Amino acid sequence: MSVNVPMLPLLGGVGVLFGLIMVWRAGRRSAKAAAEAARAGARLVSLAGRVLLGGAVIFGVQWIVITHPDNTTLLLVVLALPDLFAAFVLTKALTVSTLDGPTRRSRGDRR
Repeated sequence: MSVNVPMLPLLGGVGVLFGLIMVWRAGRRSAKAAAEAARAGARLVSLAGRVLLGGAVIFGVQWIVITHPDNTTLLLVVLALPDLFAAFVLTKALTVSTLDGPTRRSRGDRR
């Protein structure tokens, strides 16, 4: 028993299969890019929340100490400590030199 398949439908089937594979891979890449963009947005919102919470805590402690100015040393420490936090955060934020993105790989590297 032999099967005689014409060449044109065979090539057409292989072409359709190749097209489906390419569409699947493109969809996977765009989904990965969308997920990375969502992660970057979440990082920004998380950072803003932490900054606001930290500022509220520092403000609350300063308000309590300033309204009860019995101890001058404590007053100076409470007013100077946020400056140290701000200097640390600004220094760290302004010296970041890495990118949070996918790294390029050589053609021969395995995942």
